[in-house]
Amino acid sequence: MQQGIANKTLRSLSGLIDFDCAARWGSFTLAAHELHKTPAAISLQVKQLEEAIGFALFVRHPRHIALTPKGQELAVTVAKMLRELRAKVDALRGGSEENVVRISTTHTFAIKFLAPRLGRFTQLHPELDIRLDSTERLVDVEHEDMDLAIRHGLVDGHPGALYYDRLVPVYSPGLLAAGTAELTLADLGRFPLLYDETTDYWIALLRTHGVTAGRLDFSRGFTNLAVAAQAAIVGHGIALVPYSLVCDDIDRGILRLMRGASVAYPHGYYWVLAPTKAALPKVVRFRSWVEGEVAHMEQTLLALMGTGADQALP
Repeated sequence: MQQGIANKTLRSLSGLIDFDCAARWGSFTLAAHELHKTPAAISLQVKQLEEAIGFALFVRHPRHIALTPKGQELAVTVAKMLRELRAKVDALRGGSEENVVRISTTHTFAIKFLAPRLGRFTQLHPELDIRLDSTERLVDVEHEDMDLAIRHGLVDGHPGALYYDRLVPVYSPGLLAAGTAELTLADLGRFPLLYDETTDYWIALLRTHGVTAGRLDFSRGFTNLAVAAQAAIVGHGIALVPYSLVCDDIDRGILRLMRGASVAYPHGYYWVLAPTKAALPKVVRFRSWVEGEVAHMEQTLLALMGTGADQALP
């Protein structure tokens, strides 16, 4: 690397917004529309940024532009930085940070559990403003702009354990023959048994209930529990999935729960808290509400299990 390039220092941030916008649109012209500038002005800002950092961000073609590999990497970082900056400005503009609760959690928990219920939290605490960030990335709650996080993993013995999940067999109502009210354990041999990566949990359930005779169809495996649940929704078979993932689908009648059967699962959800933020009133209120919703979900499962209610949740 040339000495001049190695010693280059980014002395101005003025071109980063133009770069971010051009990277999102893949066009100087469209970026100019968004930023109310001319395409030439956008191009000049990006060119000056490239000169400052010492490498090309775009490959310029006659009718379009394309990010270089280094440009793609920088675009991800700049986009994240600008999102955080805009979120902070919005929060400061809108009022006290004491009324903004920032939660990080997995895509699945955000979509399947939190999002459908947040309206109830807002009714209880209209003074609090929720900012929900769904990501699989492990955030640093202590040092990042997050108040708390909810993560999925092994929860046995975890000090922040929120919920010990349980696997339940579910199926689409479309699998029911005319005049049939529900499927039972005796019907398991009639349909593909959908699973996530391993059949171990299906085998544990089958052995517990003495349903091991006959031929069982394990021809459809998935690498994601949400995909297995979706496959059950569209009628591809009977899926063994965490109740927390499908409880709302069961409530809406999209899926049916096979009563009387479930199996313990070592995974669940746990809190990630920062010592400096855990006692904040907004964090305490949100945690208390989530724990109440989880307790209600657990009681609903026990009621739905019927004859399997003796298989109490961990």
